Amino acid sequence: MTHEPIIDIAADAEDMAMRAALWLATRIVVATEPFALNLAGGSTPKRVYELLASAAFKSYIDWNKVHLFWGDERFVPVDDKDSNYRMVREALIAHVPIPPANVHRVPVEAGTPEKAAALYEADLQHFYGANALDPARPLFDVTLLGLGPDGHTASLFPGSKALDERKSWTVAVIGAKPEARISLTYPALEASAAILFLVAGEEKRAALAGVLAKDPALPAARVETEAPVLWFVDRAAVSQTDAAAQTNASQANASSEI
Repeated sequence: MTHEPIIDIAADAEDMAMRAALWLATRIVVATEPFALNLAGGSTPKRVYELLASAAFKSYIDWNKVHLFWGDERFVPVDDKDSNYRMVREALIAHVPIPPANVHRVPVEAGTPEKAAALYEADLQHFYGANALDPARPLFDVTLLGLGPDGHTASLFPGSKALDERKSWTVAVIGAKPEARISLTYPALEASAAILFLVAGEEKRAALAGVLAKDPALPAARVETEAPVLWFVDRAAVSQTDAAAQTNASQANASSEI
């Protein structure tokens, strides 16, 4: 990461989700053009999606301008309990008036993970209007990312060949987990006007400390972008000493970056 991270430390996971939802909703509301939102899977962002779909938020957002994408997906049917698409559909899509054409899910019905990755890349390029990324023109307005206890983000896992892919926008990830996955690569994830990491829970503490220390063994630490990188975390994910230092650093940067 070329920017110093901006870190917002919440009291708990619910407080963190509310802060992230408010930041994201504000970003969408002030946007004057179509807003491309790249989503993360997992339980932590799920609560953010539920809040965006709540009465307190959804009526303020023009859902016609929002386009939803996924940073990664398991190669399972769309109604499978482990599907990231299903989670977002149940938490958000089913409750807001977003046009179906604005929902760009990974086509897991393609037959193979490789075909699904290729078709998803084609959809991204069609939306973007080019098959090469321009550093001056982000693919996404905001990319949401999670953090695994092993330091992975999206479906970029330690030791995976996908970490070295710099040409393709998508990649099939096979062997890292029991089920195959489709993930955006670093170039696609980094092509964002802002990146927002969501991290909650004591089990993420070691990984978070390693990523903030820029440990190259952790995939999340290898995200490099000129865009602002914000971390919405709960207090359980950071030590008390780190919390004080990170809060001071965040306050020094927040006014110019958020």
